[in-house]
Amino acid sequence: MNIIREARPEDTSAILDIYAPFILHSRTSFEREVPSVASFQQRISSIQEQYPWLVYVVDETVAGYAYGSLHRKRHAYQWSTEVSAYVHGDFRRKGIAAALYHSLFACLRLQGYFTAFAGITLPNEASEKFHKHLGFKEIGMYENVGFKMGEWVGTLWLSKPIQNTYHKPSDIVSLASLRGTYSWENALASGIGG
Repeated sequence: MNIIREARPEDTSAILDIYAPFILHSRTSFEREVPSVASFQQRISSIQEQYPWLVYVVDETVAGYAYGSLHRKRHAYQWSTEVSAYVHGDFRRKGIAAALYHSLFACLRLQGYFTAFAGITLPNEASEKFHKHLGFKEIGMYENVGFKMGEWVGTLWLSKPIQNTYHKPSDIVSLASLRGTYSWENALASGIGG
């Protein structure tokens, strides 16, 4: 059975197993060292205070994850969020990242976020195509913004509206007030057709 749900503390090792190869063997992540399970759990918990961190579970195995995070600190940015998704190598090209993003956007929409931003380390044609297929539009590039694996690399930035219209926003709704509600459960399930 496949489900999308919020990450739990016991998922941390599996999530880190998905993320570690992106740190060690690619330029996708600008991190250089794999964090400890304890520090990564703290990172997940900290993000979950305000943003959803979702996992895609296939028969009790965490196959991928996606989350929202802070875009910028100043007050006027609060309705924007950065998003990321990672899928285990054994589960790629099965629609898991798209399903996770679908549920993530539904959750972020409920909270009142308006725009999602994604940064892609270049070159990464597969990620560019994936994000554009989901409706992201290119908004700019940072050239030579990071140095990893002996090379300077750039990042492409894309954006996608989360709401159907841009209107005067209300305050962001806390996850605590949404968890367990019918709307929240529907948002989580929406990526799997729930």
